[in-house]
Amino acid sequence: MQLARPDFSGLNTQQERQRFKQSLRIALLAAGLLWLLTILDQFLNLHIVRLGLYPRQLSGLSGVLFAPLIHSGWAHLLNNTLPLLVGLTTILYIYPQASRRALPLIYFGSSALAWVFARPSYHIGASGFVFGVLAFLFLSGLLRRDARTIAVSLMVWFLYAPMIWGVLPIKEGTSWEMHLAGAITGVIMAILCRKLDAIKLKQYSWEGEDGNDDEVPDWYLEANNAHKKNQSGEE
Repeated sequence: MQLARPDFSGLNTQQERQRFKQSLRIALLAAGLLWLLTILDQFLNLHIVRLGLYPRQLSGLSGVLFAPLIHSGWAHLLNNTLPLLVGLTTILYIYPQASRRALPLIYFGSSALAWVFARPSYHIGASGFVFGVLAFLFLSGLLRRDARTIAVSLMVWFLYAPMIWGVLPIKEGTSWEMHLAGAITGVIMAILCRKLDAIKLKQYSWEGEDGNDDEVPDWYLEANNAHKKNQSGEE
C-alpha cells in the first residue's frame, strides 16, 4: 500500500498549536462533566442510574441522552476517562470538520442502537461512545491512506487494541452491547465522513499532473536505458 505524504510547507504552527489546545480543552471539559456527575451521584445518593438506557422500554429511552454520562462507580469512571481524553482530543484535532458530524451521531447512535438489541437491563457509561470514537479514528486512517492518518490509526491500535474484546459477551457485568453499538456507529461514520478534512499532499516534480506517484520518474528511465546500453556494448 502506497502512502500519500502530507504537505506541511504552508502549515501555521501557531494556529495548529491553538487548535490542539482547544481540542484538549473540550475533551477535558467532557471528562470533567463525567467526574462532576459521578461525584454528585456518589455523595448525594442521587441514583441517577435510573436515567440509564433500558432496551425496548419507552421509559428507558432517556438513556439515549443520559446513559453515556452515568457511571456505576470510580473504577468504571477511571476506565473510561483516559481513552475518552485521548480519543476525543485526537478526533477534534485531526478531523475538525468530520468530528462535528460524527461525534453527535456516535453519541446518540450508539445508545439508540443498543436500545434495540441489548439485554433487558440498565446500560450506562461512556464506553459505547469511546468505542465509537476509537473505531472512527482507526478506520479513517485506513480509508484515507495518508501518512498522518495512518499514524493515528496505528496509535489507536497499539494503545487500545485489547479493547476489541469488549464487543463480545465475555466479561460479566460489562455492557458489550453498548461497546458493539458504538463500534458499529463509529465505522459507519468513518465511511460517511471519509472525504472530509482532506489535506494537501506533497507532490514531487517527477509526478504527473494527476498526482499519480505510481509513474516511473524520468531520471530512473534514463539511468536504466544507460545501463542497458553499457551492457550491450560489453557484449
